[in-house]
Amino acid sequence: MHLPISLSPIITLVVPFLVTLFLLPVQATAVSLDARRWELTADKLTRLEDPPALVAEGNVVLEKKAPVDGASAPRQPAKELGPAESAPDSAAPDDRPTTNLKTVTTIKADWVSYDLNRGLLNLKGNLSINIGPDQLTADAGTIDLEKSTGSFENATVVRQEKELHFEGKLIEKTGSLTYHIEDGWVVTCKLEPGQVPPWSFAAAEVDLTDGGYAVLSQTTFRIKDIPVLYSPVMVLPAKRKRQTGLLFPSFSFSDRDGFGVEIPLFLNISPSADLTLYPRYLANRGLLAGAEFRYVIDDNSKGMLMGNFLADKLSDPSEVGYYQDGQFTHTNADRYWIRGKANQDIGPWTTRLDLDIASDLDYLREFNTGATGFDFTQENFVGVFGRGFNDKTNKFRDNTIAALRSWDYGGSLLVEASAVNDISEQVYTADNPSRAWTLPSLTYSGLVPITFLGGRPDFQWDANYSNFWRDKGVGAQRVDLMPMVTTGIPLSPYLEANLTGGIRSTSYLIDDNGAAGWQGKDTENRFMSHLTGEIGTTLMRDFAVNFGETDTLSHTVRPFVSYSHTSIPNQKLLPQFDDVDDLEEENAFYLGINNFFSLSGKRNGRDFDRDFGFFKIKQGYDLRSEKSNTPLTPLIIETGLYPTERMRIKYTTDIDYYGGGAFLHSIEADCYTNRGDRFSLDYRYNEQENVNSIRGSLWYLLPYNMAAGYSLERAIEQKETIEEIIRLRFIQPCWSVELSASNTPGDQTFMLTFRLANIGNPLGFGLPGI
Repeated sequence: MHLPISLSPIITLVVPFLVTLFLLPVQATAVSLDARRWELTADKLTRLEDPPALVAEGNVVLEKKAPVDGASAPRQPAKELGPAESAPDSAAPDDRPTTNLKTVTTIKADWVSYDLNRGLLNLKGNLSINIGPDQLTADAGTIDLEKSTGSFENATVVRQEKELHFEGKLIEKTGSLTYHIEDGWVVTCKLEPGQVPPWSFAAAEVDLTDGGYAVLSQTTFRIKDIPVLYSPVMVLPAKRKRQTGLLFPSFSFSDRDGFGVEIPLFLNISPSADLTLYPRYLANRGLLAGAEFRYVIDDNSKGMLMGNFLADKLSDPSEVGYYQDGQFTHTNADRYWIRGKANQDIGPWTTRLDLDIASDLDYLREFNTGATGFDFTQENFVGVFGRGFNDKTNKFRDNTIAALRSWDYGGSLLVEASAVNDISEQVYTADNPSRAWTLPSLTYSGLVPITFLGGRPDFQWDANYSNFWRDKGVGAQRVDLMPMVTTGIPLSPYLEANLTGGIRSTSYLIDDNGAAGWQGKDTENRFMSHLTGEIGTTLMRDFAVNFGETDTLSHTVRPFVSYSHTSIPNQKLLPQFDDVDDLEEENAFYLGINNFFSLSGKRNGRDFDRDFGFFKIKQGYDLRSEKSNTPLTPLIIETGLYPTERMRIKYTTDIDYYGGGAFLHSIEADCYTNRGDRFSLDYRYNEQENVNSIRGSLWYLLPYNMAAGYSLERAIEQKETIEEIIRLRFIQPCWSVELSASNTPGDQTFMLTFRLANIGNPLGFGLPGI
């Protein structure tokens, strides 16, 4: 027999025997009563005798309390209800302090029964449990207090760290923060109540581990509950911290490569380092293996290293169509590209590493798309390090390591080593040598004021030692010394003048290395002097305008005249390694004028100013006798315009006065918007180097969550399209799908790429995002 107990709207009853309640670790039974406590509130409480049980009905709330920051909370034993005994209408508070306690777990339900003998909780109606990173809701459930386990019907688990959303007909809680789910699905983005997930992974079984992984069996990837892909096993990272796991695959089909699939695997090595593997299977070529290692210590110490390798089935002399259609010239079947960059502060030294090693030039053109393609690699490295790689058409790939140390007095030491990956397929001989490697180069430079002359002149110097090495052809050790003195000249308050003078001595210790022209010549030396000066003035004026927030247009104009003289008394043939060896005499005046424009005003109550444009023009007059018939140097014109803060247009041209006309044109333009639209254009024309090409790209956000992109690279003189790419992307808040088509000589490739929220965003470098 039992007595119902009518209570006031909400009363509180301390239940000391629930110390080992659900969601505590199993070891919690050993924790003293003073360390933890639970509180139960309900509209109605009933104590049953046979079997012994406590029943709570109506707005049942069970809260677990814990001391804040480890503070102890002494407690007094609470009075237990005897058989058929009623709780008072208003429960008097005990004398335990509560100011040092916080709620760490909350359980809510319409009806709760606690079995005193077996330590089981039965819960029904609007069941919800909130603990740390997890929220669980269900129609009904059972909890074993001793084992911290339970099972729940028609349940949902939301892991807040990553907005990871699980649902299942049956969810079993197997540990403190581990679950087993049957006939369920998972999605890694936030859902509104009752919302159909835009995408999900449905699985016969799901195991959610405390280590941060969701292991799915018999998995189908669904879009709007429509099965699209199947996988027998899948592992998903289940928290925002970087976790090892498979990233979402991409699929492609190519006329040349056949069907392709890439399934990246992300490996979390440590909190500051990770490794991503990019195995890409191409039906007609084999397995293109790829890997990317990254580490970050701080903003000044970070690195990325990437590599790809393919044992290419198509790179065989018998594949005549492959070579003809693609206009390829390589003959090697082992294809690879290794690249990387690192910035590292080591004590007082600042170091830089740049790697760029390719098996052949065709590789960079063929494998240009995807997460390990040239375009994305170039964009990614420029974004992270501020520097990229040589253009994919460049046959000479630079590899350097450098360390720089500076001192407060104005001096610095630069230590460098450089190697050239030559993929030109040219055959070199001792008399037709390859590009030289620098192993090593030491440069000591600095600038200090000459104090005994009043501090007006500055003494600066550059001292360099370089050891140039070639496998075939002349090498040398070179010492280049260049002291200079620079001073300003106070002509008048309206004129600015400066003068720089110095000498330069360059000495060579030569190793002929089989080069016939250098046999018997052990040393060479070149001495030269140089003098430069400039006189100019700067004029400024502000114009009142009314362009929205802009009220002032500022114009700065600086006309100048400069003179440059270089004398080499005893010119002789020198080994050729870089521009230092190819210096020529000079005796010329230059006349130029520079114009700069800027805008200023108020925006949101604050002053602002920004660049608006520039215009520069310069031409020289050569005084050397051998140039008496053509003394005018090419006219150089540079202009730039910044119509908005997100738009840049720059144009450069060189014009030959003696009948050659404009032999160089360069146009660079780019624009982007707050929405994410982007446009860029790059045009190059150089008659002397036989270059005439254009490259452009456009990315535009369309209505109905669509976006489209187009890029084109074309050799105008050869009337050949180097590469053309069209992309169409459908964007949703937590996923996107992109279809792209790439057209290169001899091949057309289609690629389908899915991007899912919170699937693969490690280390902050940025993978292809939504």
